[in-house]
Amino acid sequence: MYVTLEYYVTAIVCLITAFVIQRIYHKEKFKNQSSISIIGIKWFGLAIFLWGFGALINISLIEVSQINPTHKLVIYVGVLISLANSLSILLSLPSIEHHKERNIVVRLVQRFSEKEFVTLFSGILIMIAFVFIVTSYSNTEISNNFIWLIDIPISLIVAFALLNELNKAFANRNMKFMVVPCFLLFVLIVIAVTQRIIPQDKALELLDQKFWSLLGVITGLSFKFLFILLFSILLYSWKFLSEKELKQNEVELLNKEKEILLKEQQKLILANESHLDTIARLQERIKESDFEINSLKESTKITLSDRQKEVLGNLGVCGEGKSYTEIAEAMNISLDGFQTHIYQIKKVLKISGADGKEQLIAFAKANQLLQYASIDNDTSD
Repeated sequence: MYVTLEYYVTAIVCLITAFVIQRIYHKEKFKNQSSISIIGIKWFGLAIFLWGFGALINISLIEVSQINPTHKLVIYVGVLISLANSLSILLSLPSIEHHKERNIVVRLVQRFSEKEFVTLFSGILIMIAFVFIVTSYSNTEISNNFIWLIDIPISLIVAFALLNELNKAFANRNMKFMVVPCFLLFVLIVIAVTQRIIPQDKALELLDQKFWSLLGVITGLSFKFLFILLFSILLYSWKFLSEKELKQNEVELLNKEKEILLKEQQKLILANESHLDTIARLQERIKESDFEINSLKESTKITLSDRQKEVLGNLGVCGEGKSYTEIAEAMNISLDGFQTHIYQIKKVLKISGADGKEQLIAFAKANQLLQYASIDNDTSD
């Protein structure tokens, strides 16, 4: 009675839970296909589904086929379902996120791809299970407790690895208080496994038959429900942290964009300052050009006498090769008279400095005054 009740409760709860988890998996996969945590949801959901599916098979064997719960066929189904469940939990362990070192079991799983690990795990254990089944099926001397020895070492290893990873994950999420239910899950699994290998006749020497059966049902259901509870808490905390990390990533992205914009702004400010300097220099050059233009305009307004034009014309023609004295002699005027004309011309043109002669020659050439020259460059010869 108790065993059948356990199967019914397990089938109902685990199948419903597995359906909900798979819906969550497909929803999260649609949002983010690259997250390893989403792969863990798939394997955790499959592990829970296998419990429910195994219970459903046992119900069919016991209720429909009227097979005794202690029959070896029921035990074989239980062993195979338990091994498949252990495989699913093992594949889900790498997805439990934390920043601490992985235990050796998880590192071993991570060395292979999912397909490789499933093939290796299934191949080895199916061969061992086949040997156990062939040996024990027709041999009445081999008890059911001996058959469970195929699964018990694997279950204990998986339980220890799961405990270790859950403790690290909850500690990483600042949920250290979860170490108590995690340890309780491990204890319940150990009790459930231990009950399988203890011969019933030995147990009944110390305990009542109903109590022994009730203990098995309670431990079996308790560790399954606690596993589902811990997984739900882990899933919720992962969801909460992922959303928190998503917001933090958005903040970091906005900060990076802000830094880029500030750098661009700084570049624009520097470029603007550079343009302002260029504009200032251009304005200075424009002012200088305006001054030169105005000077030229003013120079075109200068009125010179015919004699002054002649002096400038003669200076422009031969001033570079002759001195003032030579030019004055060629013009048949005195040096003082020639220099007087030069002085007056400089005063009118506002020319000063040591290079006054050169400036006068340049002015004469620039203003077409060479046509007024009365001598040429060879007059003195």
